Amino acid sequence: MDLSRRSYGYSKVDKEDPEDIIRRRAQFLIHKVLDKADSRRKPSCLRLRISKLKVKIGRRLMRLRKRMISGVSSLRLGIHGHFTTQLKTWKRLFGRGRQSPTLIALPPLIT
Repeated sequence: MDLSRRSYGYSKVDKEDPEDIIRRRAQFLIHKVLDKADSRRKPSCLRLRISKLKVKIGRRLMRLRKRMISGVSSLRLGIHGHFTTQLKTWKRLFGRGRQSPTLIALPPLIT
């Protein structure tokens, strides 16, 4: 029977006004932004050097990549051209018999 008279440790809280909730959230965000702005330091000389070095390396890598792509494409064109000329030569050699079925008269063998 003691259970029915037992007092709860938490009391029921009335619902808050939605405007108060919005105002509290806005204040929290404002304080968060202000704290972040205060914690920012001036960029050091070392950081500037590193960022410039990154840009320089990035440019060199881009140029190298472009050179490699152009080299590979020119190599492909060269191989393709060589392959097509070889194919034409083979077609001329072996395709001739199929296109014009003329037999070459050879002299009879002497035995």
